[in-house]
Amino acid sequence: MGLSEASGRRDTQALLPVTQTMELRNRDYHVERPLMNQQQLEELGHRTSATRTYQWRTWFQCSRARARALLFQYLPVLSWLPRYPLRDWLLGDLLAGLSVAIMQLPQGLAYALLAGLPPVFGLYSSFYPVFVYFLFGTSRHISVGTFAVMSVMVGSVTESLAPDENFLQGVNATVDEVTRDHVRVQLASTLSVLVGLFQVGLGLVRFGFVVTYLSEPLVRGYTTAASVQVFVSQLKYVFGLQLSSRSGPLSLIYTVLEVCSLLPRSVVGTVVTALVSGVVLVLLKLLSDKLHRYLPMPIPGELLTLIGATGISYGVGLKSRFGVDVVGDIPAGLVPPVAPSPELFASLVGYAFTIAVVGFAIAISLGKIFALRHGYRVDSNQELVALGLSNFIGGIFQCFPVSCSMSRSLVQEGSGGNTQVAGAVSSLFILIIIVKLGELFRDLPKAVLAAAIIVNLKGMLKQFTDIPSLWKSNQMDLLIWLVTFVATILLNLDIGLAIAIVFSLLLVVFRTQLPRYSVLGQVPDTDIYQDVAEYSEAREVPGVKVFRSSATMYFANAELYSDALKKRCGVDVDRLISKKKKWLRKQEQKLKRMQKTLQKQTASSEGTSVSVQVNTNITDVESNNVDDSMARASTGNELEDTTVSGQEDAKAANGSTLKALGLPQPHFHSLVLDLGALSFVDTVCIKSLKNIFRDFREIEVEVYMAACHAPVVSQLEAGHFFDASITKQHLFASVHDAVLFALQHPRSSPASPVSTTKL
Repeated sequence: MGLSEASGRRDTQALLPVTQTMELRNRDYHVERPLMNQQQLEELGHRTSATRTYQWRTWFQCSRARARALLFQYLPVLSWLPRYPLRDWLLGDLLAGLSVAIMQLPQGLAYALLAGLPPVFGLYSSFYPVFVYFLFGTSRHISVGTFAVMSVMVGSVTESLAPDENFLQGVNATVDEVTRDHVRVQLASTLSVLVGLFQVGLGLVRFGFVVTYLSEPLVRGYTTAASVQVFVSQLKYVFGLQLSSRSGPLSLIYTVLEVCSLLPRSVVGTVVTALVSGVVLVLLKLLSDKLHRYLPMPIPGELLTLIGATGISYGVGLKSRFGVDVVGDIPAGLVPPVAPSPELFASLVGYAFTIAVVGFAIAISLGKIFALRHGYRVDSNQELVALGLSNFIGGIFQCFPVSCSMSRSLVQEGSGGNTQVAGAVSSLFILIIIVKLGELFRDLPKAVLAAAIIVNLKGMLKQFTDIPSLWKSNQMDLLIWLVTFVATILLNLDIGLAIAIVFSLLLVVFRTQLPRYSVLGQVPDTDIYQDVAEYSEAREVPGVKVFRSSATMYFANAELYSDALKKRCGVDVDRLISKKKKWLRKQEQKLKRMQKTLQKQTASSEGTSVSVQVNTNITDVESNNVDDSMARASTGNELEDTTVSGQEDAKAANGSTLKALGLPQPHFHSLVLDLGALSFVDTVCIKSLKNIFRDFREIEVEVYMAACHAPVVSQLEAGHFFDASITKQHLFASVHDAVLFALQHPRSSPASPVSTTKL
């Protein structure tokens, strides 16, 4: 087939749907089928119980194919690396790896400082975890390594469990930095091992769905609060201050107050260094953004700033002349693996779980963004395993917990990265720096690293713009954002996250307790039923009330559902039932008194044997005809005849009806419950539905249900909902079916006559 013929056929296929759409607009939509309840639907569709699948049985199956599948599942590099297109992707991955390594170097040094550790451990954390993720990860574009939020969480742990006050020595009370750093490194590496164990364990038990409980407003509010924590934690390096270590609730507030009180003691050289570095870095980033179309890779602003600052510090002697604090010795080479300290597990387990969840949430959210953009799939459970192994193995080599960075991931994607080969290349560049070039940065001022951290917070601090946008779009999400932010700021990162998750889950429960309740009316000339409060042309079907809830009914809102139903129906159901029962009790008591009177009159009558039979059944005694007959009772045969005739009149008149009792009747004879919103039922829901049937039948209104999903019907069957009084003939395939049946089979005549409006 020629190219022109193929394109012509595609054009014809593209125009066809448009033509069909125009034709359908000019047609009437007609469907003819019989009225159908659930029992008829099951017979017509041959409904069978769904077969249950036990996935756990496949876990114990042994075969060569299953072993191969498991190997490729848990070691994804074996599935994609043999098919790697060298000619198409290698150059892009090499360039992306170099770009990421250039960013990774200054960020690794700076974020180690943020974690309360010597800068070289940031380089270690930029090497080992990245290479491990290359082997086990499923995302092709995220850049694993040091991240500001993770680093500040680690820093809060190290500074709370190993504060400076524990390492004071000498008369001048100076801090023993060597011992302090050794203890903190041990804490951070043990924490990384625990974080890895949690993540691997959750991944192996297929617990990747846990991240669904962290909504986007929650994550964004949390990361915004964490960025504020990061900003405050760097103020001591910007001003050259010695602050006391704080952790726990309100520690951020106390730190800000202490910084404000110590501002007069700031080191001028440190402040100037930080300001100049920050301005230069901002200008370089702006220049990079302007020229990004013409450059093969972004301008490495952080690296150029670090190199320039290191050269100036070495040449001018910032430490000796102006008292500017510098990084100090950076040992060359790699450190040997060290086993974690089991005695620290008890004190770190709570922090480890929080960091594990936050790190995974950040990584999987970024991974899914890039996967959606480039058309591949990210396995959330395998991502847990990959991130966990990165942290576990990294912890053995004295790394601190890591996740992925948004800025580096964007650079990796934008500079041509296609796979995690770019990550492996960047880790090799970092290895070269650790082995040979790390010692060149010994004169790098810490204020420059702090400035780099603060400038890189721009993206997270811009999330404050979520507040006005969420105010306009969804105020409930705004509430989650604000509660998360405030709780994290005031109560620290771990407690703040716990409160945010609990609050968001409680808010979901609260919203299901207050759904939208609607009375539905028929849209003219259709079988569609909509809320009469929203659709002005929707009309209620005379004699039939249709009720719908926007949320499923369960134990937390079942009572509210019943109350809303009775309120929206416009009838005080409970009052009617109470009046009816009260009147029936009075009639029963009156009949008993009259029975005794008749027996006395019969005994006092002379020579006449009278057999008095009085039926005390409620359905036979609740009529004024009984009272009239009893009042006219006399001795002898007249008494017997009158009593019997009175009872017959009572039965004929059906004295238990609302009309016979003189009570107001509902203006509808049938109630249809639209249960299409039900996703499950529990025992409380089943009891509430049965009570609704009982109560409305007491006031002579028949109840029908409609639009139940098959799993809900199965749960109703399992809960023994259907019985002799409530059958599947009360459950219909659609609301329209139920309304038609109700009009054809009214339980009793309503107060107003039924219209014969065509449905």
